[in-house]
Amino acid sequence: MKVEVVLDAACTEPELTLRTAAVTSEVEQLLRRLSEQPPLLCGERAGRLEVLDPDALARVYAAAGKVYAVAEKGEYLLRMRLYEAEARLAGRRFVRISHSELVNLDWAESFDTSLSGTICVRLKNGGASYVSRRYVPAIKQILGI
Repeated sequence: MKVEVVLDAACTEPELTLRTAAVTSEVEQLLRRLSEQPPLLCGERAGRLEVLDPDALARVYAAAGKVYAVAEKGEYLLRMRLYEAEARLAGRRFVRISHSELVNLDWAESFDTSLSGTICVRLKNGGASYVSRRYVPAIKQILGI
């Protein structure tokens, strides 16, 4: 698919034109994705339910039967399963690094591959997470190593 962006100072509102010879499944999928509103992600902290910005989340993890999101402002309890959070964050830069954790690649500062069989992900907020052996090949493919 060819994509072209044209900057026009006279344009007051973004406009999208799609030219195609036929409506294929790829075109239908693109139209569906453009018309969808991304689902909100809400987290609870200090008795308040807050709408979370996915870009502000460093990681999402499950512990003791609950799911938590670590954000710039602190840690939030999510009222959903980890796979549901993963589905809501699909299309963003989140990757599963273990059975119980997702990491935002935009928050990754470095990847330590010196450990045998696993990878340590150092996050910009000072935290660290470990890629389980099952997910190491997928992370290596994402990193291009």
